[in-house]
Amino acid sequence: MPQAAPAFDEAHAAFMESGVSVHVASRGPGNVPSVARGLGCRVAPDRGRVTVFLSAAQAPDLLADLRASRMAAAVFSQPSTHRTIQVKGDDASVGALAAGDLARIAAYADALVRDLQALGYAEEFGRALIAFDPADLVAVAFTPGAAFQQTPGPNAGAPLGR
Repeated sequence: MPQAAPAFDEAHAAFMESGVSVHVASRGPGNVPSVARGLGCRVAPDRGRVTVFLSAAQAPDLLADLRASRMAAAVFSQPSTHRTIQVKGDDASVGALAAGDLARIAAYADALVRDLQALGYAEEFGRALIAFDPADLVAVAFTPGAAFQQTPGPNAGAPLGR
């Protein structure tokens, strides 16, 4: 069976891996939503797998819902421009970080703090917003089955071009 085309292009992948605000969501019993702030992202070279990083202590409900439903939605939004995309998958798994992920998360944090500073926020605010304990981090990986433009405006909700 041929592999499906990626849900988004290389430019979208680069955006997702940059210093953008990341939120990850799922749903629990009765379709009650759960959400937590992500701490960066890694996209597979073929764009067939998306991995987002979370603090387990800050996301217990989300992690339980991801493990039970395997449904994931990740939103990537640049604070300074409001450029936003959403990626969804239905096969999420929770695991450990891979080699190089901690450095990726540190670079992500630096980039997000810089974007927030450009808006007038103090560095201390940005650092507090994305504070984490490295020993507490987990990786949530999923196959992106759908991706959408979510930047406010007339194209919000449209599927991303590939």
